[in-house]
Amino acid sequence: MALSNLPLSYCTNVHPGRSLAEVEQGLDQYTAPLRVNYAAPLAAGLWLAAPVIAELLGKPGRVPAFRDSLARRGLTCHTLNAFPYGDFHSRRVKENVYLPDWTDRLRFDYTLACAQVLAELLPTGIEGSISTVPLAFKGFEHPAGHREACADLLIETARALDRLHAETGRLVRLAIEPEPYCLVETTDEAVEFFALLWNRAAATGALPAARQHLGLCYDVCHQAVEFEDIAASIGKLAAAGVRINKVHITCALELAAPGKNEAGRRALAGYVEERYLHQTLARAPGGAILRQIDLTNQLALEPPAEFRDAAAWRVHFHVPVNAESLGPLRTTRNELRQALAAVKGLDYAPHLEVETYTWEVLPGGTAGSGARNLVEGLTGELVATRSLLREISASQ
Repeated sequence: MALSNLPLSYCTNVHPGRSLAEVEQGLDQYTAPLRVNYAAPLAAGLWLAAPVIAELLGKPGRVPAFRDSLARRGLTCHTLNAFPYGDFHSRRVKENVYLPDWTDRLRFDYTLACAQVLAELLPTGIEGSISTVPLAFKGFEHPAGHREACADLLIETARALDRLHAETGRLVRLAIEPEPYCLVETTDEAVEFFALLWNRAAATGALPAARQHLGLCYDVCHQAVEFEDIAASIGKLAAAGVRINKVHITCALELAAPGKNEAGRRALAGYVEERYLHQTLARAPGGAILRQIDLTNQLALEPPAEFRDAAAWRVHFHVPVNAESLGPLRTTRNELRQALAAVKGLDYAPHLEVETYTWEVLPGGTAGSGARNLVEGLTGELVATRSLLREISASQ
């Protein structure tokens, strides 16, 4: 099977979008110039926060007008990011990005509203996808039966998406996005949860809808941070019948031999920042995986003995996907190659989206120095990704 032949998508959660006007401003300031630089068809992987969705659905004609404005900019849209519910660019996001979780009807209502908007934005004959939170954050307390409650609300979502399909002819699939320190973070946890989900769906007659509309967003950065064998991970999901509806083309930071690599640890300290959560995992010499909830100066500069003696660290910090290394730090671009090669072997083609949302908080303030620099950075990512996709498509 070939990789997706839809226009490559990039996620607009890299830009502020607290209102519809701000979203449109970002499309004009960044996305339209990026499409010109990229010199190929480009899809906007839109992040439309709950207030923006409310604006779009609050008055008849707004969604068609927005669709027309995308067309005027030479853009299409086949996927939404509905992971961040509210302000993704506030001073401190961290663990709040996982709220509301999948036991909260606010999450259900927001997701269904996103699906209604996407159904109107989709090009004719194209399926849609929406990425969402991996149930909930492990750092929060959850009552007994929390996973089951998440499963039940997701099954209700699948039924609603099935009705939307019947009413509009537009098929929209939901993509749960595993992430470190969340209730679904590893491949094994994903397989286990979907087994629970299928069983509960079967008991209520909703299994066909659940299988059609529910799957995963495979964020390569996240699974690389878990030190997973990427090809084996994707193979395990396929064997379990868990569909990958969307692939986030992403890279993480890697620090090799931290005990001996003081320069690398000092460089890593430069990535400590207050907005996003940067879960940090280490692989011990015996293979055990150690976890810290966030990257801190103390962890980088004065790590505990078990972290200092680890073979390597990986950090959930999305870095430009065209970088093999950043100073004394490596990236997981090799795992990205492995992921795309494995996805090529599936008997369907997931949506592909570049999602480096951290440009504004990278050391040196890359995005802060002007829109032109951000557009150039994003262009480099997209051009390199296009080359990588061609390379993998041409391989046997």
